Amino acid sequence: MNTIKNEVIKKAIRCPICKSEIELDDNGGGSLFCKGIKRHCYDFASGGYVNLTSPGQSNGGDAKSAVRARSAFLDTEHYRPIADKLLEILNKYCAKDSLVIDAGCGEGYYSLSVALNGFSVVGFDLSKFATDAAAKRAKREGAENAFFGTASVFTMPVFDKSAAAVINVFAPCAEEEYKRVLKENGVLAVVYAGPRHLLGLKEAVYEETHVNEERADMPKNMALIEKQRLEYDITVEGKDNILNLFAMTPYYWKTSQSDVKKLENLNELKTRIDIMFAIYKEL
Repeated sequence: MNTIKNEVIKKAIRCPICKSEIELDDNGGGSLFCKGIKRHCYDFASGGYVNLTSPGQSNGGDAKSAVRARSAFLDTEHYRPIADKLLEILNKYCAKDSLVIDAGCGEGYYSLSVALNGFSVVGFDLSKFATDAAAKRAKREGAENAFFGTASVFTMPVFDKSAAAVINVFAPCAEEEYKRVLKENGVLAVVYAGPRHLLGLKEAVYEETHVNEERADMPKNMALIEKQRLEYDITVEGKDNILNLFAMTPYYWKTSQSDVKKLENLNELKTRIDIMFAIYKEL
């Protein structure tokens, strides 16, 4: 039966409509009810996630095909060093069992890495296909300390000052919302592409390439307390894995079919992984 067994997570989630506390269906029906006057109800999907989008918010985010491609590539573990570095940072700043919110969790790869190392994790993503994949991943891993809900990172259905950390991995940075949900001395970890990230992939597709520019949506009213850079090289083998990696990138949506065909002729791709980790606290 789909439920929430973790008390830290239960206490953190609130109704997206009236912002009241939530409680589980006493009859074991696989639903969440709020404690407000109207008792808003949110059903668990069969995969284990709950749709907690705010009123007027249409489902969006990644399509099923994009989620499938990202899941398949991440399962190759080429990005495992990124997950390990993120976990190292959380262990430095947060106590085990504390709540970590994965804002823009996707298919849950990084969320589950954090949960399986002792933190209570809530992951939100606007794509129902992503949160479905994440919840199913949590079930496979037996991670009862992870919960996934469909919601925007700009309006997350959790109480103020409830999280020890927010992680934001390759997702939009909603600074004011992250500040709202962080406890005093809580940290925001923003993980994003460095200057040379996937340079080999770009060189295989485009005639002319450029290094990545600094993100434009980084926090402006929080204190940057630490910045780290992780660089390493990978060799991606097999056309399917190469195309799955490409499908994870923003280039996928703005590349001509003639350029994409260059990747379809490759069975091996060598590229640089270049990732920045920026850690923030309240001013």
